[in-house]
Order: sequence, then structure tokens, then C-alpha cells
Amino acid sequence: MGAESKSGVVRNGKRSKKATAAANGAAPARATPASTVMNGHTKKSTAPTPSTANEYKWASEDDEHDGNDVAEDIAPQDGGEKKKKKKKRNKKKAKVVEEETAEDSEQEADGEVPSADEDEADEPSPVSYSTSAPQPSSRSHGRSNKRVAHSTHPASTYDPSRYPRAIPASTPHPRVPFWTALSTYFAYGLLIAIGHCRDFLNKIGLMRTPRSSPQKRTTKTGMAPLVSDFEDFYTRRLYHRIESAWNRPIGSCPASTMTLLHRSRARYGESLELNGRSENVINLGSYNYLGFGDPNSPTKQAVIQALEQFGVSTSSSRIHLGTTRLHAELEDLCAEFLGKEAAMIFGMGFGTNSTGIPGLVGKGGLIISDSMNHSSIACGARSSGATIRVFKHNDVQSLEAVLRHAIISGQPKSHRPWKKILILIEGIYSMEGEICPLPQIVALKKKYGAYLFVDEAHSIGALGPNGRGVCEWSGVDPRDVDVLMGTFTKSFGAVGGYIAADRDVIEYLRANSAGSVYSASISPPAVQQVISAFNIIMHRDGTRIGRTKLDSLRENSNYFRKRLMEMGCHILGDWDSPIVLLMLYHPAKIAAFSEECLKRGLAVVVVGFPATPLLLARVRFCISAGHTREQLDWTLRQIEDVADEMGVKYAKPQRIK
Repeated sequence: MGAESKSGVVRNGKRSKKATAAANGAAPARATPASTVMNGHTKKSTAPTPSTANEYKWASEDDEHDGNDVAEDIAPQDGGEKKKKKKKRNKKKAKVVEEETAEDSEQEADGEVPSADEDEADEPSPVSYSTSAPQPSSRSHGRSNKRVAHSTHPASTYDPSRYPRAIPASTPHPRVPFWTALSTYFAYGLLIAIGHCRDFLNKIGLMRTPRSSPQKRTTKTGMAPLVSDFEDFYTRRLYHRIESAWNRPIGSCPASTMTLLHRSRARYGESLELNGRSENVINLGSYNYLGFGDPNSPTKQAVIQALEQFGVSTSSSRIHLGTTRLHAELEDLCAEFLGKEAAMIFGMGFGTNSTGIPGLVGKGGLIISDSMNHSSIACGARSSGATIRVFKHNDVQSLEAVLRHAIISGQPKSHRPWKKILILIEGIYSMEGEICPLPQIVALKKKYGAYLFVDEAHSIGALGPNGRGVCEWSGVDPRDVDVLMGTFTKSFGAVGGYIAADRDVIEYLRANSAGSVYSASISPPAVQQVISAFNIIMHRDGTRIGRTKLDSLRENSNYFRKRLMEMGCHILGDWDSPIVLLMLYHPAKIAAFSEECLKRGLAVVVVGFPATPLLLARVRFCISAGHTREQLDWTLRQIEDVADEMGVKYAKPQRIK
């Protein structure tokens, strides 16, 4: 007699037909003999259930096989009895088919044809939804242990056939024109040379201003400069020249249109000060992807009620007195929305990575990070004490080469096997607008036995037909990703972040992550903002607001990207990404493009060195569901005028079908 498991029965080393069918269907996840350990906690790896890009079907933990079937499977039988029972079952099936055929022919003769609704009612739905609330277990301290499927979603009105599905990950960036690259290097060289000349004149008392003088060792204090020489030089001689393009204050909510406050300075070298002028502009720089940061957001009333009940702050960390019922409710919603066992929330998006990653891996571990990962990931990786290796951006072959070399070589000096290997990637890269090749990376991490950590700061709520992020968009089961991280500052219009994983991993992080132990918890009104946004996205508010926002974001993003490509600009990023990058290259065009857009009533974000490579300055447009087609059309006309004036149409205009 074989051993019984949830996925079926094994006899004499062979899996029964019923077990094979259960393993290939929507049966509960079966445990594999191999298990992995994360910081002392054993984590069993589960087999993924079938998934598509649009739908997931999670099996409930209390799903069981029919008792009679299991008893029949495990009963010892000889060959003759098996054949007899098989013949009986076949005869019964044939008889049932004959009866159904006869009934159908009688209905057709009488003119009665079953309706489509009746036929559909007899067939199981492709996605199972739970209508009853899960019962929390005693171990979960009031949180649900049962994975709940999602509520029914209204039909989408977005037509994806009008835009390409995605740009292949191997597609290279547009090539920088030769003369543009040459003039860019020459401009930086000229600025640096002039800066050093001015510093020399400062030393002899000429052309000196408070903010242009270099920091130097003083005889009075005998102390060395607080900042490094190059950083000090770059800030004074390069950054201050175009400082007005950044740090612009606003006087309203970051909606599709907002109030921008103007600044000015008396002379070069002085600080920028508010001059009392303000202007209404179209907002193309905020991360308000789904429009929940708008002044008339549907979450507003619930947030005001939470403010009246809980106040602005809990004035405590989560492990002390910083947890309200709203925090527990949000964590349950996160886990349910993402398809993970549990989740925990942090008070700051940057701190989610910088304090969460050190809790997952430490000395003796290996971190393999994408070269374009966010600064918060780099900070968390360096703080962990683990060895760090970097692979080329979105290059699966480079990742595999790094994995193979690391596994073969082992730890430095001792060459012992790594305690664990953690791959760090992002769903959407904020400075590239590109989506990670998640299916290929998941296949690699399974092949080499590594863990996978996906930062969904920009993809959660923005990607996928139902806003569930890069897993849904790529057709990957979320259970194949060990750790899902995201923030509430983008699609949800609030603050903070989350990490979702298996329950034992989350419970370990609660006790060992500095962000949970030492940082103050998220403000309760901000927590309520996220809860209300989740309920709208999950269509639990009884309206189509969530469906409309998700469809509008995809339509606006792809329409905006298409029109810019048709102008002949160099555009980075994938289709469906709400981040659209327009390449400038030349340093003089960074501030000029920003100023010209502001004159035309557009607030844009420009990015240059050191946030990007020296040669790859760009404009980053962040599209929102709150933008109307009229606003986008007017904006695109203004951008085309600025592009012509700045000379940033580096490519031939192309027609996107």
C-alpha cells in the first residue's frame, strides 16, 4: 500500500490515475519531499496550480477528495477484482450517456431546447469565488489562515488588440546618435572645466558666493570637509545651474491637474524662494496611477472617519501599541489580493526594502540583483551583510550565468555552499518603464533552487486586468514567487509598503525586521485610504469605479506611449506600463525641456546624472487614470512643440498599428 497525500495516492511507486488528474487540476497544493529553510523557518515548496494572465484559481486548504473515491483507491485489490470493477464503471457510464442522449432527443422532438444559462450553470466556473468569510484560526491571532479567492469582477471595456502586447525583454534601447553623444560629453567636460576655473578664482577671492565656494579645511576648527570633494563640486557647479527643474512645491492634491508654486532667486548662488505666484498645470509627474490621490477620491469619506476615530498617528511601533484593527484588516486584504498566505505592512516604502531585505538574508547568503534595481533595494542588500552579485538588466542569460558561477564557486575563501540565494528584481523599473521577464526568471529560480523577491512598487495596481501586478500580467502563479513587496504610495495614493510571503516568513520578519520593531506604524487615516482603495479595485463597493480606473490607466498609458513614438522620439518602456520615458541625452536640454513645458502648463519630471548614466538623461512621464483624453491630446500637442524646439526627435516617426 502506498502513502496517501492530498494530491492523490501512490501505489508501488506509481501514481494512480486519480492522483495524476488531481495533481493536474485544481487540487490542493501538494508538499514536495524537498523543503527549504529561510532564517530557521522551514518552508515547504508547493506545486503551482494552472494559471492564466487574467485568472487564478486557488485551492482552499480544506478541500479534500471524496471519501468513497479515496477509500476505493487505497483498498488492496487483486488484478481480477480491478478488471471487474472497471467493467462495471464503464457500463454505468455508457448507460448514463445513453439516458442523457435519449432525454435530449425527446426535448428536441418536443421543441424544448436547454437555454445557454442552464448549460453554463451545469458547468463549473473557471474561477472559484468564496462567498463566506473565512474563519480565523487560533494560531493566526485573529487573522485568516484560509486563502480566499477573489470576488467577481465586472467585464473590462479595454480593447488590448489596439496596442502591442509587450516589447521583448531582449530588445535593445534606442541607439544614441553619434553627434548627440559627442556633444553631450563635450558639454559635461566644458561644465567641469569651467567649474574648476571658478574654484581657482574663488581661492584668490574672485567670483565668490556663499553657495559656490568649495568646502575646505579650516585652520580655526582643524576639521576635514564633511562631504566628499566630487559630490561638493558636482552640487555647486552642475546641479545648482539647473536646480529649478527639481524640488518644485505644490499647493493642492497631486491629481491630473494641480497647483504649482513658483520660486525665484535674487542672483546665482542664492537659494530658491517662493515668490507668491502659483499656476494650475497638468500633472505628468506624480505616481497617482489610479487617481486615488484626487481631491474627490471615493476613499475620502472613509479616511475622514478614520481620522476622527484614530487620530493622525499611533505614536508607537507595531510591536508595542502601534497596531489598530485597520492595520490587521489591511494585512489580510494584502494577502488575499496578492494570493499569499500572509502579509505585513511598513510605515515607509523605502524602508520596506531597506529593512525587510536584511531580515531575509544575511552573512553567508548570496543576493543576485538586477543592475537597474531601485536605491532602496541596493540599501537593503548592502545592509544585510550578504554577498552581492549583479546581472545585466532584464537579461535572463546573464542571470543564469551569474547563478551557475555562484553555485559552482560557493562562498568566497571557504567555497562552502551558500546558505541561501535571493534574486532581487522589480515588476516595473521606475527609470526604464520596463517590465521584468517574470516567467523566465521563475523558471530559473526553480531550476537552481533560489528564492525570488519581486519589488512591485510601480506594478501593483497598475499591471494586470485586475490590477494584481506583474504576476497577473505575466500569467505567473503568485505562489511561485517567494516574496512579493510593494508600496502604497503609487496606485493607492497613500504611504507605506508591504511584504507578502508564506506565514512563517512573515511571522519571522515581524520579530526581526527593523522596520517593524523600531519604526512607527502607518498613520491610521493612510491605512484606511489603502483599505478603501483595495475594496474599490476588488469591486467590493458595488460600483464599476475600480473597473473604470484600471481600464482607463491602461488605455491612457498605451495611447500616450503610441503618440510619442509616432512623433519620432526615443521612448523607453513596455506597453501597459504607466511610466513613459522620453530620452533627452544632452545636459542642457534637461532644464530647458522642463522650463518650456512649464511655460505651456505642464509639470514634468526630468532625470539626469547621477540618477541615470551620464549619457542617458530623460523625461519621465507618469500617466494616471484621472487624465482625460482631451487633457492627453492637448498635452501631446504641447510636448510636440517642445520636442521640435529642443531637437529631441531622434528617430523617424513610426506608425503604430
